[in-house]
Amino acid sequence: MKFSTKSIHTGEEPDFREGASGDVVAALHLSTTFARSAVDRPTGGYEYSRSLNPTRKALEQKLAALEKACYGLAFASGLAAETAVLLALLKTGDHVIVTDDLYGGTQRLFRKVFESRYGIRFSFVDTSQPEKVKAAITDKTRLMWVESPTNPLLKLTDIAEMSAIARPKGIILLVDNTFMSPYFQNPLTLGADMVLHSTSKYINGHSDSIGGAVMLNDDALFEQVQFMQNAAGGILSPFDSYLVLRGIKTLGMRMEKHAGNAGKIAEFLEKHPKVKKVIYPGLTSHPQYALAQKQMNGFGGMMAVELHGNLTGAEGFVQNLQLFALAESLGGVESLIELPALMTHASVPAEDRNKLGISDTLIRISVGVENADDLIGDIENALKTV
Repeated sequence: MKFSTKSIHTGEEPDFREGASGDVVAALHLSTTFARSAVDRPTGGYEYSRSLNPTRKALEQKLAALEKACYGLAFASGLAAETAVLLALLKTGDHVIVTDDLYGGTQRLFRKVFESRYGIRFSFVDTSQPEKVKAAITDKTRLMWVESPTNPLLKLTDIAEMSAIARPKGIILLVDNTFMSPYFQNPLTLGADMVLHSTSKYINGHSDSIGGAVMLNDDALFEQVQFMQNAAGGILSPFDSYLVLRGIKTLGMRMEKHAGNAGKIAEFLEKHPKVKKVIYPGLTSHPQYALAQKQMNGFGGMMAVELHGNLTGAEGFVQNLQLFALAESLGGVESLIELPALMTHASVPAEDRNKLGISDTLIRISVGVENADDLIGDIENALKTV
C-alpha cells in the first residue's frame, strides 16, 4: 500500500467476526483493566492499559507502517519517548554522540538529568561533518543521536553515512524525524536503527495532543524499549491515541500543503531587503540542498529566518503578525512563529546559542496549511513595522 492508504487503513481494519461491530474507525477504549474468563487467559492479550491498550495498539501499528518499521511504540510526549530510550539502552558511564543544534528540551534532558544526575556523558557534535563524528567516538560510545533537519537551524545530516560509521562499531543510530514526518523522510531505510517523533507535531497535526513515538525493526531493541515503556509507564493515553489516529489520516495531504506554502514563503523572504538570511532545505541557497534532494522526498514546512537589526525589531515583527500565532511547538495546520533565543532554546546557554548560530534575530517559522498568499501578505505587513 502507498503512504496515504496506509495512513487511513493500517491498524483500523474492520472486525467482521461474530459479535463484532465492524467499526471503520478504531474504537476509543478507555478501560484501565480487562476482565478475563480464566486466570491464565488474558482476553485478547489485554491485561492492563499501561501494558497494552487496543486504541494505542492500533496507533502503534499505524506508526510502524508509516515509518516502514516492524514495531511502533507510543508515549505520553516526545521527551517521554526519549527518556524511555535512554533508560532502556544506557547505563552510568556510557557515552552518546548528539547533534549539536538540537531541540532545547532534549538538550535540557540530556545535560541536566542524564548527565548531571546519572553520569551518562554526551558529546554535542556537528553531525553534518562526518570527520567530527568519527573523532568523537570512544570505547564507551553506545548511541548516536541525530536530528535531521535540526531544530531550529535546519542543518542536515547524511543518515546513510552516519549508519556506515556507527554500525561497524556496534553503535545504535537514532534519528529524530519530527521535522520531516514519515511522509518526507524514512531514516530506517537509510540505515538508522531507531526513529523518534514528537507526535504532537506533524503526525497529529492539529495542536491538540501531546505525544511521542519510537519506531524500529530490531527485535531485541524493541523488547528493551517496550519493557521500559511498561515499567516506567510513560504511555500515550487512549484518548490521545484516538486523536493521533484521526490526525494521521490526512498526514500526506497536509505535508504536501505545508511544503508548498513553505516554498513560496521562503522564496518571498529571500528577496526581502529586511531579511538577512532564509534557511530552508528546498532553497538552492541551502548549503545541503543536494543532500536534501537525496535523502528526503520533500522539504517540509519548517524554516528559519534571520532579520537585519536587533532583538527589539525581531520581537516587533513576530508580535505584529495576525495569522501566525506567536507560540512554541510546530507542525499544526495553523502557522506558528517563535524566537528560539527567548522561547524554545531559552534553556540553552547563551554562549552555546551563539556558537550554533542562534542569534537574537533568528526566527523559526512553522508554515501551516492556510492560503499561501494570505500568509505572505501577513508577513509583508508585519515586516513594515521592523
